[in-house]
Amino acid sequence: MKYERFEGLPVWKAAQDLGVRILILAEDRAFRGKGDLGDQLQRAAISTSNNIAEGFERGSTAELLAFLCYARGSAGEVRSMLHLMDRLPDFTHLKSEISDLKLVAESCSRQIRGWADSLQNSDIKGTKHLNEVSRSAWDQKERAQSFLRRLEEVRAEAPVQRE
Repeated sequence: MKYERFEGLPVWKAAQDLGVRILILAEDRAFRGKGDLGDQLQRAAISTSNNIAEGFERGSTAELLAFLCYARGSAGEVRSMLHLMDRLPDFTHLKSEISDLKLVAESCSRQIRGWADSLQNSDIKGTKHLNEVSRSAWDQKERAQSFLRRLEEVRAEAPVQRE
């Protein structure tokens, strides 16, 4: 599927969910007296979706990959702080929420990694590098691949001919 806007990306939506849930969690009284833990947790969570958005808007695959790495790092930072909180007695009443949020952060990391892996194996350098010649060649290649996929589907549906 081709996305025109970062707002449609499932990974961006998951990262936004992570951010919202972390912002709500950080309002808990357990964060009082813990220095910058709540602020740092919030910044890392917000940074996850923001880096996905910024990379998407940059216009080159290389820049997108760099920002996906930053986003993945931020999701890892969130997970690390959640593990720390899991070990602190003041956060015992939040164990279930912390556990759920670790899973959400891990899911974001996996999605980002999968997307980055697929981009690294792509011939596309990004919209910033497209001109009429490269766009035409890319479109032609996509049409040819689509035709071949459809041909395989038709072949698979066709009854076997016996002589």
